[in-house]
Order: sequence, then C-alpha cells, then structure tokens
Amino acid sequence: MRINGPISGSGSIEVRCGECRRKTHWEKSSLRAGLVEGNRLVRSEAAGRREAAAKLKAAQQARVAATQGNTDAANQELDARVRALQMVLVSSLARSEHFRFESLKTHPEQPSWNPGALEQAEPAPDPATFAAPALSGLASLKPGAKRRHEEADAAGQARYQEAVEQHAEREADRRRRLAEARTQFDAELEALDHAKGQQHAAVDELQGRLAAGDADAVIEFFSNVLQPDRYGYAISTACRVAYSVDSKQLVVEVELPDADVVPEVKVYKFIKTRAEVTSTPRAAAERKRIYASLVAQLALRTLRDVFAADGEANVETAVLNAHVSTIDTRTGQQIHPCLVTVRVTRDHFSELNLANVEPADCLKGLSASVSRSPAEFVPVKPVIEFDMVDPRFVATSDVLAELDARPNLMELTPTEFEGLITNLFERMGLDTKQTQASRDGGVDCVAYDARPIFGGKVVIQAKRYRHTVGVSAVRDLYGTMQNEGATKGILVTTSGYGQASHEFANGKPLELIDGGNLLFLLQEHAGIEAKIEVPEDWVDPVALM
Repeated sequence: MRINGPISGSGSIEVRCGECRRKTHWEKSSLRAGLVEGNRLVRSEAAGRREAAAKLKAAQQARVAATQGNTDAANQELDARVRALQMVLVSSLARSEHFRFESLKTHPEQPSWNPGALEQAEPAPDPATFAAPALSGLASLKPGAKRRHEEADAAGQARYQEAVEQHAEREADRRRRLAEARTQFDAELEALDHAKGQQHAAVDELQGRLAAGDADAVIEFFSNVLQPDRYGYAISTACRVAYSVDSKQLVVEVELPDADVVPEVKVYKFIKTRAEVTSTPRAAAERKRIYASLVAQLALRTLRDVFAADGEANVETAVLNAHVSTIDTRTGQQIHPCLVTVRVTRDHFSELNLANVEPADCLKGLSASVSRSPAEFVPVKPVIEFDMVDPRFVATSDVLAELDARPNLMELTPTEFEGLITNLFERMGLDTKQTQASRDGGVDCVAYDARPIFGGKVVIQAKRYRHTVGVSAVRDLYGTMQNEGATKGILVTTSGYGQASHEFANGKPLELIDGGNLLFLLQEHAGIEAKIEVPEDWVDPVALM
C-alpha cells in the first residue's frame, strides 16, 4: 500500500494498492485511526511475544532450579546416610548407660469418646408446620371455607401426632444405641487397662526374676534390651540370646545389615547444558572401608548395651557372634557367614573409652576374630556356636527315640571319656598321645600339630565338672604348657568358665572349650551325637582333692 500525500489535516487522500494498482480515496481521519490501531496491534503482538518468551525462560529457569535443588537434596541425603553409618557407635553413647525397666512397660494411647451423630438429639416436630393456613380475606367468605379449614387443621393435627410418635421412637432408638456404644467403649477401655496392667505386672515380675539370676529372665531381658525397635539409629540389628548360669556367660548372635547398606553413589551432578542428572559411583575400596567400620561399630555397640543394661551384674562374660544373611554371588545360594566373633569380660570392657576408640583396632585389642573382608563376606569361626551354648542341648527331632543312643558324657567311665577326647582331637588333625589320667578325673593328653608354621606341641586337659571351672585350673594348664615346652594349651570341660578364667587366658596361647562347644566339636569332627546331663548326686572331682 502506498499513500500519496500527507495524512495530516482534514479531507481525503489517495491510497494505491501495491498489488492491483487500484486507486482509492480514504478520509484522512479514518486512515490516521487505522494506522494508530495497526501500530497498537503490532506493539501488542510484540509485547505478547516478549511476554511468552519471558514466561518460557522463567519456566526453564524454574525447572533448572528445581532439578538443581533436587540434586542438592539427594546429595545431602547421601552425606547424611554415610555420616549415620560412620557414627553408629558414637551416637549410641549419647544414650543413658542405665537401662530403665519402665521403658519396657507399654503405655497404649487411650481412645477418646466420640459417639458422633448419636450424641445429637433430633429436633422435636414443630406443630406450626402441620397447622392449616389461617383463613383471611375473601377466602374466608367462600361457602364451606370454615368447614374445610377445620378438616385440614384436624388432618394436620393427626399428622403432627404421628410425627411426634415417630420422633419419640427414633429418639428412644438413638438413646439405646448411644448407651450401647458407651458400654462398648467403656469395655474397650477396661480391656486396655487390664492388658496394660498385665504387661506392667509381667515387667515387674521379670525384674524380680532377673534380680534372682533366673536364666530365662536373663534371656528375656536381654532379648528386650537388644530389640531393633529400641534403637533410635538408622542401623538396627536383629538378635537372639542364650545364657549360662554357672559361668554367667551371655551369648548374643546379632544379624548385621548387608553391604548394600552403604550407598553405591558418591555424588549426583546436574549438567545444565544437557539438562540431565548424572552420578559418580562410590569407589569399591571406600564402600568396603565404610562397611567394615560399620560391622565393627555394631559389634561394639551391642557389647556396650549388654554391659550397660546389666544392672544386676548377671553377666560376667559376653560372647558376640555377628552374622549377615546374604547371597553368595558365586553360587547364588543363601549364606549366613559370621563376620565378627569375640568373648570379653565385664571388667575388661569397662576399661574402654568407646568415644575415642577406632572400632577395628578396639576389636583387635579384645582379641576378636574379624573377617578380613566383611564386604566380601569372608567368614570367621565363632568363639561359641550359638546352638551349642546350653550343654543340655538336645535336638527336638525324635528325642525319645534317640535318648539311649546319645551318650551322656557324665555317665562314661574315665577310660571311655579319655578315648572320646583322644578320638576327637585325632579327628581334628592332631597326633595325640594319651597320658595317665589326672587326679581330678580329667584327661591329660599331649598332641602334636604337624603344620610347619602354626603347629607344635599341644597340651590338652579335660574336666568333667558340674560347676564352673575355676581360674586355678587355667593357671595350672598354663604352667604345664610352659613346663612341657608346648606352643598351645587346651582346656575342655563339660561345664563352663568364669570371668577370671577368660581374663587370665586372654592374650595367651590358651583355648577354653566349654560344654556346649565340646558337644559341637564331637558332632562336627567325630560324628558323635552326645549330651551332658549331670546326675543329681554328682560331685565334682576337684572337691575330693
């Protein structure tokens, strides 16, 4: 379009179309208005495009900021998880060392009385709503109007009486159901209070039996103390407990978390240019190191909680076997290796300042056996097999049929017992030489381990005792070992050992095998299913010396 002439002023102006070359005349005022509107539209479209572009940019920036924020949050969560794994032991030390029995008592939340709609009475019928409209004006002058009004009013009164009766029935039903709901609620409250009272009484009874040193009470108590839900940490462990009254030895088997508990990702990164989130994997060596530290911390934490909770001093010695349930990637089979095993006395453990220890070094100082690679589930042999803690252990399958077939070690003759022990260590790979029976009825045996580095002369003594073996027997064995020039001494008993015995043997080439482990070794190496049942009239030979 071409405009010939100025558009200012009044009148018309010639406008020629650039395509068809036709001429036309427009009023200058109309042309000016059109141009103004056109310019406004152009500016409006441009502003709209700028606004749309600004909104798109803002949306993109918001997405970038949100993604960056999510990435930062994910990294913070990763760091928090790793810190929690590294602080499991230290975090536990913040708790009180004294266990309170009150914490075992449950306090269920009392429900509140809420009858809902039953509590609201229905409004009574309003008689005014049933009455016939009053006659007024011309309507009252119509023939029969008064009669019809009286009939309508009577009918309304009848409906009102019926409504009153129905309302009374509904109200009676509501009050009845309200009373039933209240009775049921009160019964539920009473049942809750009764159950609470019974549970509290059971805890009080447990406390009393624990103070008396009852074995079942000790097991129940520590099973409660070591329950996973009692820990306020990110990592918890399941466990089971066994206890020997004679030796005051508690055996705890804990279930460790798998190595997958350590995050595989080290850090997340947001790449703006590609609008994507990438991750950097955590080095395998670092994952192994974190997991190994976690295993050591959990072992120490469990031992700490055992001794801290034992206000009655029922535990002189604690044995911990820490296992993990996982899949062997080589075979695809489920495995349950022991990663840490340790025996420690109360006195020895009380000397530790756990706030300052390095967990792995601390376990080493406690003479623990620790997997050389926990993350790869390399096993160690437990100090005591959990299922053989109780020397009276008898398999549950067909016990009566096997009763006579299972030799009772306490009923064997001295010669038979000597032969049994000799056979056991022969099966374990030692060259045994039986010597004359000792005065206390035990078995003295000299054996030789043929291994070139770890082998040597071994002195073995076994004692058929009912009561805990005293530390003097352990000292005597150590003296005999030194006199014989032996590299190791082994003491086997049908009973158990006290704290003093374990403390004396700690750090020395002495092996103390209690009744439970003896049964296990006989079964595993000699194929002998034995039992230990002490006759009521049994007197330990040491008492006759």
